Amino acid sequence: MAGPSVSVVVVSRGRPDALDLCLTGLSQLDHPRIEVIAVTCPRGAAAVDARDDSARIKCIPFDAANISAARNAGIVAAAGDIVAFIDDDAVAEPSWLRHLTAPFDDPGIAATGGFVRGRNGIGFQWRARSVDATGTAHPLSEPGTEPFEPDVPAGHAVKTEGTNMAVRRQVLAELGGFDPAFRFYLDETDLNMRLHRAGYGTVLVPMAQVHHGYAPSARRNRDRSPRDLTEIGASLAVFLRKHCDEAARGPAWNAFRRAQRARLLAWMQRGPLGAGDVARLLLGLRRGWKDGQGRALSAPAPLPEPSGPFLDFPARPGAAHLALSGRSWQRAILQKQARSAVAAGQIVTVFRFSPTALYHRMRFHPDGFWEQTGGQFGRSDRAEPLVQARTLAGRVAQEKALFAELRRF
Repeated sequence: MAGPSVSVVVVSRGRPDALDLCLTGLSQLDHPRIEVIAVTCPRGAAAVDARDDSARIKCIPFDAANISAARNAGIVAAAGDIVAFIDDDAVAEPSWLRHLTAPFDDPGIAATGGFVRGRNGIGFQWRARSVDATGTAHPLSEPGTEPFEPDVPAGHAVKTEGTNMAVRRQVLAELGGFDPAFRFYLDETDLNMRLHRAGYGTVLVPMAQVHHGYAPSARRNRDRSPRDLTEIGASLAVFLRKHCDEAARGPAWNAFRRAQRARLLAWMQRGPLGAGDVARLLLGLRRGWKDGQGRALSAPAPLPEPSGPFLDFPARPGAAHLALSGRSWQRAILQKQARSAVAAGQIVTVFRFSPTALYHRMRFHPDGFWEQTGGQFGRSDRAEPLVQARTLAGRVAQEKALFAELRRF
């Protein structure tokens, strides 16, 4: 069974290298029918144009600092039955879309969300969560690796992440897509609340996974320390006005401001921020809060029919998966083998370990293969001991097992 046609929307602004890597990852998806829509600034458009598959990518010019409006531009261009979203600083597992769209076989399901691995490519950044009327996320119990529709507390909605979610296009169009009042932050959370209140079902899919890299932007540095909190404050104000009882808005804002101050002080203690930075960022947060109080609130207007036909993107359904392994000093030969296999149409993962206790990292190489590095005796999962007694073969087998279901080794 071919499954639904899927439009994948990627919004990118000022990060052409990250966008290019994300698109290379999408080119290895195993879903049989996808189109890719890059909503991007001039630098991103140039990166798309430089790719060999550029003629099979819908490139939508957009250079305003408003992720909701950019996503809506992508939805208007989307001709698939389902619209999936991924950030430009994320890379999808090859099986991502196959897992993420499987629950749509049930006509009662309107949206799905997957799990997000963090910067080391192994541990999870976000898993199953619900969200309440203050925008606060709460962890949910997970029954296993199969898709599930959570039973959330009263007043909560199922939380999906903007970098790993999918919604029926018809439903998105009906709801008006994302609310442009959320220029950044809580944009997908607002959609979660609107889906829930409209009675639509959302399923969480643990095996639908992406790797989120936290690329630098106008709002954060490479080390993830914040540069600006203005839009975060504004979006919180809009969210509370839309979804929270008036009496609870002030306490919710005060709790959020205290949490942000504590986060900034922790950054200051670690070194990236100084006292002046903390004061400036808190001032921006308050300025954003005041700005959000004055933003117009209205129900987003329904979105139009697709602006053009479906444009098939050349992914890799049915591709063979190959695992290569060796020592750290075999990097050149292993990467050469990986590039050759990728050129032949395979999905490749390289496990390259040194005889040390270094921490592990899984990343997607710009040449189109996955590569896990670290020490033969080191820790990959944060719950593991710092040092492990393993042979090289045993360690490779252990790490392959973590991704075996995702990559079909």
